[in-house]
Amino acid sequence: MTTPTATGPSGAGLRIAVAINPRAAFGASTHAGETVVARLRAAGHQVAVLRRGSYAKLAAAVETELAAGAQAVVVVGGDGMVHLGVNAVAGSDVPLGIIPAGTGNDTARGLGISLKGIDAAVDQFLAATAAGPRTIDLGLLERAGAETAGPGGAGGSALPSRIWFAGALSAGFDALVNERANRWRFPRGKARYNLAILRELATLKPLHYRLVVDGVPEELDAVLISISNGISIGGGMKITPDARYDDGMLDLFIVSPLSRLTFLAIFPRVFAGRHTTHPAVQIRRVRSVSIDADAVVGYADGERVGPLPATVTAAPGALKVWC
Repeated sequence: MTTPTATGPSGAGLRIAVAINPRAAFGASTHAGETVVARLRAAGHQVAVLRRGSYAKLAAAVETELAAGAQAVVVVGGDGMVHLGVNAVAGSDVPLGIIPAGTGNDTARGLGISLKGIDAAVDQFLAATAAGPRTIDLGLLERAGAETAGPGGAGGSALPSRIWFAGALSAGFDALVNERANRWRFPRGKARYNLAILRELATLKPLHYRLVVDGVPEELDAVLISISNGISIGGGMKITPDARYDDGMLDLFIVSPLSRLTFLAIFPRVFAGRHTTHPAVQIRRVRSVSIDADAVVGYADGERVGPLPATVTAAPGALKVWC
C-alpha cells in the first residue's frame, strides 16, 4: 500500500532539506542518510541532500536551503542533529522531521518517534506529512556575549546568544558528564554516558546556584540542575517524566546535595522515572529561570552552549514537527 504524502504548491511533493549527521552515524545504520533520501524521493518529495564536514557548515547549508524555499527540514542523527534542526526552523512555519540515528535520541523518544529502525521512522514521517505537523513548545536560552566554540565544543565558530532547545538545559553534574562524555570517542552509545557519570562521581560535590525563578530570586546548593522541556536526557534517563511538550511550561529539576552512595542508589530509578519521590529531588513547573553558578558550562540537547549565567524561558508553540 502506498503511503499518502503531502505535496507542495506544484503537487509534486514537498521540497525537503535532509541534513545528515557529519559525525557518520554512531546509531542505527551506517547508511541511514542514504536510506532516508531514497525513501523520501520514492514518495515523490524533492530532496536536497546536505552533508558537510562540521555542524557549523551543515547549519549554514540548512539556512541556505531554507532561504531558497525549502518547505521542510529533516534531520538524520541524534539529539545534536535535532538541536541543529530546531535552531534552523524555530518560530517559523517550516516543520521539522526527525529520523533518529544517534546514541541518545531523547527528543525522538519523548515525541513518540519510532526507534525501531530507519524504515520505521521514515514510515512514521511519511504518515505524519499526510496528517499535518504537531505544534510543540521549546526552551529559549539567552545569555550575554558569545564563546568561541562550535556545537559540541568542536571549535571554530561563535555560539549565538539566543539558542533554542527541545530537550533540556543541563547545568551541573549532568553538564559535567556531558563535557566528559563528549570528549570520549569510546565506548559508543549509552555506555559512554553511563561511564562518564561514574567518573564524575569520584569528585561529586555540590555547587552554589543563584536563580531567579518566575521573577523570584533564590540561592541554593545542588549537585544537579536541569531545565527541561522534554522528558529524558542521556539516552532515556527520565529526569522529568511528567514533562509535556505542549503545556507552555518548563520543568525545573533539582537534586540537593547528597552522598555518592545515595546518588548511586537513586540513579537506576531514573530510567523508569521512579526517582521523583526521593527527598533530595524536586521538580517545579516554571515559565522562566535565570541561572548562574561559578565555572559551570551549560549543555542544551547535549550540545555545549557556553558558560553560565543564562536565562531560559518557555516558548509555547515555537516548533512544528512531523511525528
